[in-house]
Amino acid sequence: MTKNIQLSASLEDYLETIYLIVADKGAARAKDIADRLNVKAGSVTGALQALTKMKLINYAPYELISITPEGQEKALEIIRKHETLSDFFENILGVNSDIAEKGACEMEHAVPDEIIDRIILFSEFIQACPKCGKNWVDRFQSYTQKLHLSSSESCQTCLEDTANRHKKEIAKMTDETEPQTLLDIKPGNKCIVQRVKRGSSASKRLAEMGISRGTVIEVERVAPLGDPIEIKVKGYHLSIRKNEAVNIIVEQQ
Repeated sequence: MTKNIQLSASLEDYLETIYLIVADKGAARAKDIADRLNVKAGSVTGALQALTKMKLINYAPYELISITPEGQEKALEIIRKHETLSDFFENILGVNSDIAEKGACEMEHAVPDEIIDRIILFSEFIQACPKCGKNWVDRFQSYTQKLHLSSSESCQTCLEDTANRHKKEIAKMTDETEPQTLLDIKPGNKCIVQRVKRGSSASKRLAEMGISRGTVIEVERVAPLGDPIEIKVKGYHLSIRKNEAVNIIVEQQ
């Protein structure tokens, strides 16, 4: 289990960088790593030797560097933390993207997995819950910019918005039009799972992937022929087939 492998912040940075270079070029060189991390080539060697001892990469002097399955799994854990923190800072807290990225880089090494999982659940809750939803996020970000609210007017507006959202939710429940599925969501957009069709052959696999009512899904890329679909769920990058996506009833954010 890679969760039992403890890496220093520096080695995590090296492993993440190697993973990204390998994903882009197929293999990495020490010079590529030094350039990407803006460090001297000599300091890369020690990190490569340490990661090799942990069986996270394949490395020998003057040869191309590849990443082992264990190294890939560990790198994806690190990337998941980074992206979760960056998304939370930028999309929920409304922090500038550059500052969000910098903060994620500094914090990803110290935040336990349990906190990352709670951040993801909290983000999904406030995006999916009809009592708060995106309006709640927008209002919070507006508040941080103005540093104050006109309490009586703002509370009245908030109550009216909440009532209107409840009416819309009830209308959706009684709407007999054709439901929207994940296939209808374009790359770059997010949606909230309303339900997964029962009895479908893919329902068990989707549940194992963490896709259920209330899950926030971001569509990242669709293959040229529409299959597979690359998505992001709970910080993980996943691929699903068209015959699975058609069983996921969603609401676009």
